[in-house]
Amino acid sequence: MNQPLAYVHPGAKIAKNVVIEPFTTIHNNVVIGEGSWIGSNVTIMEGARIGKNVSIFPGAVISAIPQDKKFNDEDTVTIIGDNTTIRECVTINRGTSDRMKTEIGKNCWIMAYCHIAHDCIVGDNCIFSNNSTLAGHITVGEHVVLAGMAAVQQFCTIGSHAFVTGGSLVRKDVPPFVKAGREPLSYVGINSIGLRRRGFTTEKIREIQNIFRILYQKDYNNTQAVEIIEAEMAATPERDEILQFIRNSQRGIMKGYFSTN
Repeated sequence: MNQPLAYVHPGAKIAKNVVIEPFTTIHNNVVIGEGSWIGSNVTIMEGARIGKNVSIFPGAVISAIPQDKKFNDEDTVTIIGDNTTIRECVTINRGTSDRMKTEIGKNCWIMAYCHIAHDCIVGDNCIFSNNSTLAGHITVGEHVVLAGMAAVQQFCTIGSHAFVTGGSLVRKDVPPFVKAGREPLSYVGINSIGLRRRGFTTEKIREIQNIFRILYQKDYNNTQAVEIIEAEMAATPERDEILQFIRNSQRGIMKGYFSTN
């Protein structure tokens, strides 16, 4: 903590065992939890609330004001969950009056040059590969993987356990449990590898797959597919999560099916 080549504002609240490397700047109204490591040339600005055992690598800028012309200096925050790693040159902006916060969950891995804009809410255990970009007001569920250079348009929602392939442009909501790719963004199957790694059984994966076959591989519109899924598929937490996601979608879910066979 006693790093003479770093600047820490007297109003910042830093746990005693935080390591701060040279040439880092920490502004007023910042909180950093125990066991965190802040690399050199990091800038942490007002409103940052950084949890325990967080690692922030050189060049990152955390909690800068939003790149939003409507922002009027509201008292907003950026929340970084425990055990999250933020790699080189990542930028994360604090919230606006819409949600009053930008929040990254616990145990996330945000790779180099990613950008997370204002008012984004990211769940636990997410992985964003290099140069992935979230525009403002985006909601991302837990265990989501964005491959390199994926870009998500503002106000979109990505469901839990989804995988978005590299270089994809996300213009519509991505349902939970799926793989999404191609251009325009399409359903390319369920995220079976990720689900197995997280303990989903073969029977559960098959159940999820059957739900999305009705939604994407049959000639039904979304309303018809939802009615059939609800009538023909047994009620389970996964089925209900999928149905609720579709019904709650404001932008509409991605359309199209691309077979990898």
